Amino acid sequence: MILDRLAREVEALIFASERPLSVEQLCEYTGSGEDSIHQALDRLNKSFLDQQHALMIIEVAGGFRIATDREFGDVVSQLFEGRKPGKLSRAALETMAVIAYSQPCTRIAIESIRGVNCDSAIRTLLERDMIKISGRMETPGRPLLYSTTRAFLEYFGLSNLDHLPRFDEIEELLGMSSSELEERDLFGTGEE
Repeated sequence: MILDRLAREVEALIFASERPLSVEQLCEYTGSGEDSIHQALDRLNKSFLDQQHALMIIEVAGGFRIATDREFGDVVSQLFEGRKPGKLSRAALETMAVIAYSQPCTRIAIESIRGVNCDSAIRTLLERDMIKISGRMETPGRPLLYSTTRAFLEYFGLSNLDHLPRFDEIEELLGMSSSELEERDLFGTGEE
């Protein structure tokens, strides 16, 4: 399949960008409309598939990026063994989960759900740009409100918050063994 100029421009932009590019950004940079951009993205993915490339264009954090096919996750992960991003502590993950599912929310709301102080976890998440201060609550003391960021979506490979697991899915996953989780390909790497 020979790609047209627009598809090649979209491919070049997504490849060169450090962050996922939204349809709006792609429209702005190429001077094309949203329908044309979506069609170009479809042509690119079809071309990658038809020519058996190890790449694909995925939607993540409200934008698009080039990623490796999950099939090659094991071999590609070897490139990044020494550069894996620091893991988040259990406290930070729990705090982030509360924020993600109930945003915007206050520190007091988070602590009432977790049952422990979360100052350190909030500070860590703010430093890593996983959450942001999104305003103040209009109550006495005007406590800060926290919300997730685009970096949160990127870190977890989500295109938007609607793709967070539902509570029934989480309960099902918590009841599974690690071999069952691997069979469902939940530990596979789909990104570059």
